[in-house]
Amino acid sequence: MVKKPKYYDSKKCDNIRSMLRSSERLFGSRVAFMQKENGAYQETTYSEYRDMVEELGTELYARGYAGSRIIVMGDNSLEWATVYMATVCGLGVIVPVDKEIPDEELQNIANLSEARAIFCSSHLKEKADKVGIDTFTFDDIYSLIASGAKRLKCGERDYLRLPINNDAMAILIFTSGTTGVSKGVMLSNRNICYTLSEIGTMIQADCTDRVLSVLPMHHIYEATCGFLFVLSIGGSIAFAEGLRYITRNIQEVKPTAMFCVPILLETIYHKIWANIKRKGIERKVRNAIKLTGKNMKLKRRVFSEIHDSLGGNLRLIISGGAAADPMVIKGMRDLGFLTLQGYGLTECAPIAAVNKDDFYRDDAAGLATPHSVLDVYDVQNDGTGEIRVKGDNVMLGYYGDPELTAKTIRGGWLYTGDLGYIDTDGFLHITGRKKNVIVTAGGKNVFPEELETYLCRSEFVDDAVVVGYVNEAKGDYDIVAVLYPNEAAFTETYGRGYSQGQVEAEFAKAIEDTNSLVQDYKRIHFFVTRQEKFDKNSSRKIRRAGVAEEAHAEYLRKLARN
Repeated sequence: MVKKPKYYDSKKCDNIRSMLRSSERLFGSRVAFMQKENGAYQETTYSEYRDMVEELGTELYARGYAGSRIIVMGDNSLEWATVYMATVCGLGVIVPVDKEIPDEELQNIANLSEARAIFCSSHLKEKADKVGIDTFTFDDIYSLIASGAKRLKCGERDYLRLPINNDAMAILIFTSGTTGVSKGVMLSNRNICYTLSEIGTMIQADCTDRVLSVLPMHHIYEATCGFLFVLSIGGSIAFAEGLRYITRNIQEVKPTAMFCVPILLETIYHKIWANIKRKGIERKVRNAIKLTGKNMKLKRRVFSEIHDSLGGNLRLIISGGAAADPMVIKGMRDLGFLTLQGYGLTECAPIAAVNKDDFYRDDAAGLATPHSVLDVYDVQNDGTGEIRVKGDNVMLGYYGDPELTAKTIRGGWLYTGDLGYIDTDGFLHITGRKKNVIVTAGGKNVFPEELETYLCRSEFVDDAVVVGYVNEAKGDYDIVAVLYPNEAAFTETYGRGYSQGQVEAEFAKAIEDTNSLVQDYKRIHFFVTRQEKFDKNSSRKIRRAGVAEEAHAEYLRKLARN
């Protein structure tokens, strides 16, 4: 049994630099990072990482980058983490950017943020060079670190003593959103450290935990939860080589915890059950689920073969970024994996609610964290209203946009634009986005996300977007589903030569199944088959802008034939 030393209490965290220094004092010889190099995972301890951060920061300070905005763009890696940390530990403002960002958008972000330099993976150098500011590759970092080490030995310690204003902008994140319009979210050290503290009160995690990092670190969810939070408790972070290598990396790393998004969670779950069905032991497994009840230790023993397929140590999975299927969450827990989901936005750094590991509801986004306040504003007749959040996690504002900031933050409340309700036990339930809601002639609210969730339960529906078109003849909306087929499911069921008629038939059944679950005013009237995949942002969320316009002509043809 590994002794669990007292870990750093992030509630006492002044800033990210003090968090790192405290973790290094407590866990200096323990592994902070694991990174694949030359076919094997190499380890970096907390002491080694602290030195890398301080040496890189010292060199950048000596080169005149104090107070600068610095873009970091590239693969999840020790190098990415070092640039990020060296910048927020007093040097300047870090600007994390999606490595797949188009050239034009990268240029716009660099211009808007007034960035002085870009650090990037080597394969992105050509893209970065086009921006016209100082460019360093992750390979360049090691020569900068070596130079910084020499400066420290010579007594150049000004970087280490840089004052940090905990309420000043330290992180600038440009969110792409589903509309394609980027907004610069300004976050401070206080925002982040407050979130680290709140997470620690909601889930049981400590220095014995090892997290496999699979989500892109430029997202605040992974940067805060899968990177900074893990460091604050003395855990280890192992970088996955990419989505296609997750299965292999899980076996190599044997993680105890993972932060993921619903699509990854659901993929893991469906693969487990596909394997169970292939072995013909479905009834045996379902009986075992009933017999083991809520005893997680017993479940891990009974379903040891399943656990071994995921490294053998995985006990905790946190899903965020979007609503996960409650049946999948429960299904994973039935097999002995404690699976929870949370809710948040970049604007609240990013946690607003999360299910606790000992108090949860699978169909809910979670509970307010201990020192934050969740509220539902302007409640309608159906009991739903706009979700708002108050706490030290609320952003400083939108960069260069005081008008939008004043509209979004009022009286200390962050108005999220999301709709939902809070049940009698305090759990938050998300019903939709305010901007996407379809209000019927009778004043009823139809939330596209609810219908899309039901539609995507069909194995034949890969993606769905629900829109509303005004039907002048009836003086109300027609609710229309725009559907993209799951080619793999159709091929498996009907063969490679599956017909459009078969697609139409399966989609009609998906519509029928969905309509059987909802009130009459939410019923879908028509569907349109989309021939091309939906455009998605880097969070894998569909860009909804333009979808309704593209499907309108087909809707009119179907309406005319009706």
